[in-house]
Amino acid sequence: MDTQPQWTQQPGVGQGAPGWPPPPRRRSRVRLVAAVLLVLVLFVAVAGLSGLRLWPSLSIPFTSSQVDRSQPVLLKAIEDLAVYKAASGNFQVVVDLEESTRGIPLLIKGQRTLFVAGGTVDAEVDFSGLKAGAIKVSPDGQRVEITLPRARLTPARVVPDQSRVFSRERGLLDRLGSVLSDNPTSERELYRLAQAKMQAAAAQSDLRARAEQNTRAMLVSMLRSLGYHEVTVTFRDPPG
Repeated sequence: MDTQPQWTQQPGVGQGAPGWPPPPRRRSRVRLVAAVLLVLVLFVAVAGLSGLRLWPSLSIPFTSSQVDRSQPVLLKAIEDLAVYKAASGNFQVVVDLEESTRGIPLLIKGQRTLFVAGGTVDAEVDFSGLKAGAIKVSPDGQRVEITLPRARLTPARVVPDQSRVFSRERGLLDRLGSVLSDNPTSERELYRLAQAKMQAAAAQSDLRARAEQNTRAMLVSMLRSLGYHEVTVTFRDPPG
């Protein structure tokens, strides 16, 4: 009697049972998917570090935005300047003053004084009297036109520390009088004459033109910083 070995399948053991090793084809597919995922992860990481854009950026709908169309502060900024000291001139003059008596030689009666005086004259622009029409802004807010009064000169100031009597010649009678009264000729007239000469010299100089040039440069710089692209500054004599 031939006896053949018989194989019996144990319950719970088979291809569909847990723990059964998968076939070779399925294992190769799993490894391929894992490898592809690993490559994608590495590529995204490298792209992020190098700043590459893997896909175009899309705008997000329904986002809010702001556009500032307000005009910059201008009138108050100019009005606050009030009187602008735009230029200052330093002057030095020599006053040669002679006092004499008609018919009497200077050696006997009279005196001659040389007075060297130093002082300053300023040129300023007055913003305090500007009217509404003096400042015109274009509808698009890009241009502004300003009309100002011409620069004016301030009264000359004689600085005592920069002024002195250089020489004084007096006649015999004047010298005797100074010994008795100890009251030399007052220097008030010398200061008055020096001030008048400085004022005339400043009027003939380019001090006012320099003041208007400096004022224009200051306003152009200030208004451009406020957002205006074109600034026009005109100086005119005030209406008589």
